[in-house]
Amino acid sequence: MNKTTTLKLTVMALMAALCYVAFTFLQIKIPTPVGFTSFHLGNTFCVLAALLLGGVPGGIAGAVGMGIGDLLDPVYITVAPKTIILKMGIGVVTGLLAHKIFHIQNKEGSELYKDVVLSCTAGMIFNLIGETLLSYLYYLVVLGSAEKAATYLAAAKFVTTGVNGVLAIVIASALYIAMYPRLKSNGTLKKLAPKN
Repeated sequence: MNKTTTLKLTVMALMAALCYVAFTFLQIKIPTPVGFTSFHLGNTFCVLAALLLGGVPGGIAGAVGMGIGDLLDPVYITVAPKTIILKMGIGVVTGLLAHKIFHIQNKEGSELYKDVVLSCTAGMIFNLIGETLLSYLYYLVVLGSAEKAATYLAAAKFVTTGVNGVLAIVIASALYIAMYPRLKSNGTLKKLAPKN
């Protein structure tokens, strides 16, 4: 295994750990009459991973980190499969736009800021739509909740997912833009970013 592969795997593992910690310990659970939803910062590091590593590695980091968070929490264990699918999707959408469409690793200044924010926003829009639809279907079909309960919980998820998405866009964009000059100047960005 070469040094670049080792670096990518290390950063992927670090981002998965940050996703887990941000989801598990930086979380406010909100009980509803039909289940739980929460405000958390897990998506922030999923998006940041996709900006640093590209879509698939970023998605894997988010899926592993937040999937483990769900599996270890009795409140969320039943929705772990849905989480894994959605976090993989966030990474793929964010990374696709960031690296294949906008080529953020070659940008500077206001163009970089705009493209990073747009990439993060696309990932969070995917999550907002996906979380709401998958929550409804998952609770209705897989978990066998009544239609009214599934609708109510999907609506609650829409609100918390929207807030989580805005936080992820702001924080992940700010972190990436703050790290960008240093990572670019020392060559790390080139080693981490996917090849075009």
